[in-house]
Amino acid sequence: MPLLLFDLDNTLLPRDAAFRAWAQDFLSERDLPPGDLDWFVTLDGGGYVPRSTVLSAVRRRYGLDASAEFLLAHYRRGINSHIHCPTGHVDALRAARAAGWTLGIVSNGGTRPQLEKIRRTGLGPLVDGWVISEEADCVKPDPLIFEIAAQRCGVAPTGNWAAHTWMVGDHAPADIAGAELAGLRSVWLHHGRPWAEPGYRPTLKAAGLPEAVGQVLAARNAPSPRPGIRAGGPVGRRSIGAPVRATALLSARSGARPTAAASDGSFAPAVVTTGAAGAPGAAVAGSDVRNRTGELAVVADGRSGGPAGTDPGANARRVAALARPTPVRATADGTGPARTTFAVAPAAAAP
Repeated sequence: MPLLLFDLDNTLLPRDAAFRAWAQDFLSERDLPPGDLDWFVTLDGGGYVPRSTVLSAVRRRYGLDASAEFLLAHYRRGINSHIHCPTGHVDALRAARAAGWTLGIVSNGGTRPQLEKIRRTGLGPLVDGWVISEEADCVKPDPLIFEIAAQRCGVAPTGNWAAHTWMVGDHAPADIAGAELAGLRSVWLHHGRPWAEPGYRPTLKAAGLPEAVGQVLAARNAPSPRPGIRAGGPVGRRSIGAPVRATALLSARSGARPTAAASDGSFAPAVVTTGAAGAPGAAVAGSDVRNRTGELAVVADGRSGGPAGTDPGANARRVAALARPTPVRATADGTGPARTTFAVAPAAAAP
């Protein structure tokens, strides 16, 4: 079955429009100059400027007494209240599903805010699986994140899986470069921008998501990526197990944590609380966002595991482990090791 993967922000969801609406509310609530809206939008940088930088600049510009934590909470509530999935996007996803495609989401960003977007917009039931860079501990354009997405959607990332997989996204360095490195075909959502990357190109270009999906459905036999880039199984590439750390290029949306660019706090991990028996705590309850196999991804603060790529089977095991639920093991004092885990939440617990 062919697989169609999507970026989340500014691909499935109009994230920049939601930010603009929040900024308008912010200015109106405080009786600030409405003409400053363009200043906000420029400062935001399409979401790639850390929230700490944005909100600190806002505090200084208007001499606000509000704490950074208060402003961050206001921002999160505000942008989520405006986020939505356009009807045309929903129709496009349903058309792809009706045509026999498996659908997935591959998003750079923090686990908690990205999960909230998927939940609030109703995207969960429309796709087969998703992966978010923070909880997976790897970031687009790392090919590993696309393999994890495939596995969570029920597609084994082995053999010629890449030949039947497309990636749709708006951010060239993450979505299109990542697709090429993984051997996938791609559609770039240009949003009126010219293509500016000399080293690689998308298979197709589209003005918006419905057009992109239509092109994919009409081009299942489109040519593969350029001959110099070939996809291999997870065991065949020793480097695939090494998490890619965020850079200034990916910045705040990357979600990979030991970096200055992602230290703004807007992508705080959804911490798992565990008791002596290792049962998931309140961070798990109440979410209705699941992958095809029924697991709910939650991330604990910290990472564990040895160096990647040192064991010939380690990379394959890493993909498999990230694609299935694993128990949360607690120590005698109930704290447990800090690591990425997956906890199964019963369907009945969903709101």
